[in-house]
Amino acid sequence: MKGREAMAYTKNDHTFAVCIYGDSPYLEECLRSLAAQKTLGSVILCTATPSEKIQKTAEHFHLPLYVRDGQPGIAEDWNFAYDKAGTPLITLAHQDDIYEPDFLEKTLEALNKDKSPLIAFTDYYEIKKGEKKGRKDSRLLRVKAFMLFPLRLRAFWDSRFVRRRILSLGSPICCPSVTYVREALPRPVFDAGLLASLDWQAFEKLSRLEGGFCYVPSPLMGHRIHPGSATTKVIAGSRSRSSEDLIMFRKFWPEGIARFLNRFYAAGQDENRV
Repeated sequence: MKGREAMAYTKNDHTFAVCIYGDSPYLEECLRSLAAQKTLGSVILCTATPSEKIQKTAEHFHLPLYVRDGQPGIAEDWNFAYDKAGTPLITLAHQDDIYEPDFLEKTLEALNKDKSPLIAFTDYYEIKKGEKKGRKDSRLLRVKAFMLFPLRLRAFWDSRFVRRRILSLGSPICCPSVTYVREALPRPVFDAGLLASLDWQAFEKLSRLEGGFCYVPSPLMGHRIHPGSATTKVIAGSRSRSSEDLIMFRKFWPEGIARFLNRFYAAGQDENRV
C-alpha cells in the first residue's frame, strides 16, 4: 500500500464521483466548488435518474456521465459511483454540497501521514437557507466535534478500539467528506438494507479493519440541509430512521443500553429537519 514509506498519493490518484438524484438546483454550485480545488484529479457524474438537465450540465462542465440502470437505491447508487471512479482514492460527493478549495489538498496530506490508511475525512459546516452554520451555531456539530476529538491525535488513527468507541455513540463522520482508499477496503463498501444509517453501517464495518481513519479537524466542506435533500427526506419521511439507528447501537451495546442511547440520538437528528 501507499503511505509514508512509499510513493505519496497525489491528485492523479483521486476522483470526485458526484452522485446525482433528480434535477438538483445546487448541482452546478457543487461542481464549481470542485473545479475551484487547489489541486484536482478527476471528476465524474453518476446517476440512476437521467434527465436532459443532467446531460446538459455534464456537457457544460465537460465531465463524463455514467448512468446506472434499474431503480434508484442509495447503496446501489453509491457502490456504482465508487466502482466507476477507477482511481485508488474516491470521494463520493453529494450533489447539493460544496467543497472548500483546500479540501483535496488537506485530505491527501492526511492520507500520506498514515502508513496504511483506510479512509480520510474532514470536519464540515452546514448550509441552511443559503447561510453557513458552524459549530457555534449548531449543538449537533459541537457534539460531533467532541466525539471526534481523540482522532485529533495521529497516534489514535490506527486504533480500532478508539474509533469503535467513537462510533458506538453514533456516527459523527459526514459521509460526503470521506475519501476511500480502494485497495484497503472490501467490496462492496455499502450494504443494501439500511437507508438513513447506511453510512454509519459502512463506517462500522470499516472500523474493524487494520489501518487508519485519517481525520482533518477543519470544516472543509459544506453539507446542505434543505427540504429536497436525500438526507432530509429520509429523516422526515422514513419510519425506519430510529429503528435503523437501534440496529447500529446493538452492534456495540447490550439491548438496554442500545435503546437508551437511541432515544437521545433520535432527538439530536432534529437539527437535520427543515
